[in-house]
Amino acid sequence: MKFLISADMEGATGVTWPADVEPGNPAWQRCRPMFTSDVNAAVAGLFDGGAREVVVNEAHATMRNLLVEELDERAEMITGRHKALTMVEGVQTGDVDGVVFLGYHAGAGTEGVLAHTYLANSITGVWLDGEPASEGRLNALVTAEYGAPVVLVTGDDRACTDAASYAPHAKTVAVKDYVSRYAARCRPPARTYADIAAAAKEATTLAGHQPSLRAAGPFEVEVEVDATQLADFAAMVPTVQRVAPRRVRYTSSSAFDMIRCFKAVTTLISNAIEQDYG
Repeated sequence: MKFLISADMEGATGVTWPADVEPGNPAWQRCRPMFTSDVNAAVAGLFDGGAREVVVNEAHATMRNLLVEELDERAEMITGRHKALTMVEGVQTGDVDGVVFLGYHAGAGTEGVLAHTYLANSITGVWLDGEPASEGRLNALVTAEYGAPVVLVTGDDRACTDAASYAPHAKTVAVKDYVSRYAARCRPPARTYADIAAAAKEATTLAGHQPSLRAAGPFEVEVEVDATQLADFAAMVPTVQRVAPRRVRYTSSSAFDMIRCFKAVTTLISNAIEQDYG
């Protein structure tokens, strides 16, 4: 069995504060080993459950956060930015039997530790076919298009609740409980390592390449931003239409096109933000 781990950082053990996940900060340096420990726990559990191959795709910010020198030597890692499928890069090989969403978080406009969807503040909501959509829900559609089920989700308790909406059969591990957007009741790394490893081993029983998972499009995505000029920039992407002062909408025939258009939209939005006024 081959598994892909999509590793985000906001939902990692011990992480509660923006500086914890912003590259270059001392707090980020302190949290990197805990993030790597969560990944290693998933790797260990997957191999204990019978995996023959585990690929880790870095999915946070610069995508250079995990400590490769501390990575379980049985795994391999895709690191660095500008990847075709961003957070789920690697699933397009078509031979992945199961996907782990590790360190995930709740979506923009909802309660959760460091909750957001791709951009920390400027995106205030995302809807997929009229329903609120987190990064997990968007990415799960992409993995399903390649026949790979989501078998495990880790993050705060709100991320685990969100997972039930897009991967109802997946195992979940809450490494912390939501108190506020910037506070959580955290479990220590030794405990979360054991919990993640045990859940990952169990999750291997849910694996299996399933072409029938391919979802039928089209997919309609709406993105709400916090300033009008951000919607202006987003609407520069072909097929994206401005439908309200701070909302844009587009439709894609496949999940592959949906997530690539979403990335184009967020890239333009992020480049339209000014430091003081947003």
